[in-house]
Amino acid sequence: MADEVVNTSPADTRKKVILAGLVGNVMEWYDFAVYGFFASIIGVHFFPSENPAISLIAAFGAFAAGFLVRPLGGLLIGRIGDKIGRKRAMVISVMAMAVPTVLIGLMPTYQTIGMAAPVLIVVLRIVQGLSVGGEYTSSLIFLAEHAKPGRRSRISIWGMWGATAGTLLGSAIGALISDVLTADQLLNWGWRVPFLMGSLVAITGYLIRRSIHDTAPVGASKTPIQDTFGKHKMPVIKLALVNVGFGVAFYAAFVYSVTYIKTIDKLPESIALNLNTLSMVILLALLPASAWLSDRFGRKPLIVLGSALLTFGAIPIFHLLHTTDPVVIFLGELSFVIAIAIMAGGLVATNVELMPAAIRCTGLAFAYNASIGFFGGTTPMIVAWLIHTTGDPISPAYWVAAAGLISLLTAVFLIPETRDRTL
Repeated sequence: MADEVVNTSPADTRKKVILAGLVGNVMEWYDFAVYGFFASIIGVHFFPSENPAISLIAAFGAFAAGFLVRPLGGLLIGRIGDKIGRKRAMVISVMAMAVPTVLIGLMPTYQTIGMAAPVLIVVLRIVQGLSVGGEYTSSLIFLAEHAKPGRRSRISIWGMWGATAGTLLGSAIGALISDVLTADQLLNWGWRVPFLMGSLVAITGYLIRRSIHDTAPVGASKTPIQDTFGKHKMPVIKLALVNVGFGVAFYAAFVYSVTYIKTIDKLPESIALNLNTLSMVILLALLPASAWLSDRFGRKPLIVLGSALLTFGAIPIFHLLHTTDPVVIFLGELSFVIAIAIMAGGLVATNVELMPAAIRCTGLAFAYNASIGFFGGTTPMIVAWLIHTTGDPISPAYWVAAAGLISLLTAVFLIPETRDRTL
């Protein structure tokens, strides 16, 4: 069976390929992040409770629901990518995210339509989760398969860069709206604006991806879902495990931290969003450098180092976050940024290189989304619950450290160096 896939037309320049892989991730993670940033307000409007902590946990539960269906979305969209082509999968995923995002921005609240409001929010989050399940991994594969040997991490990293840029865009717009509007305006209608603005990014992504030339991949399995759980199950398991630490750390650092700074440290939401925005700007700057190190020295050393930083640094990091001094809090967030950037440099290419070409879209989509969905996406809900039940503001660190340890052990004992593998 052939172990190569068909590249795009020569008319598709490297910049166009990178843009096509990047833009959808901006849209997807913008939409997903906006919900996390405004979770406390969404909890008030759609999951009202006399106890604000219960309301917040319920809102993060809806956030987690979108992640729990990501493996299913990965199988559905991944199968399209393996059998029809990467372009078709990426076009479908970006549109499946756009519609629910706009609908959330228009959704009547619990006060208006009662129990239908939280039910509809959960349904829309599930549709978003199905979309995201195929987006990131399809674009990652698309980028890696069109990279020259020796530059695979440096090209693939733009998928992660786009996801981070989308999260950053959501944070920046959230910070801007929080600065411009009063607290009452933000609570009453201002939170809807970021969701409605997501439609602009979606249209751009759709137009760019429609213009990319693509053909069906060569050597793809005729039964990619069956083979994912059959003869290729070991690569799927390994990739799912090695991504656990990254997923938990990313959503603890860039989604939950905003709520943590606001509700635990009692600082204004604008400060929380501004710190989050600055942290992601630094992450964007570090990602290309980390990818260069991966191409130069290998994937495995970066994955091991990043996992170790999370495992042994989570508790000190949360001690930095749990203060009232924005400078000290920023140092904690910066520590997260460094660990995440190092891991990402090794993971983006390893995720593609370790998966057999025959089931690459389906297998990677399921493995990655099972890991990120079951561990990363549930992180805001889990750490909010940990603090509520234990009363310990440092308790989220134990969850992050445990996740880092899973990735560390997997990287050391199960993951081979894949830098020199051909696709």
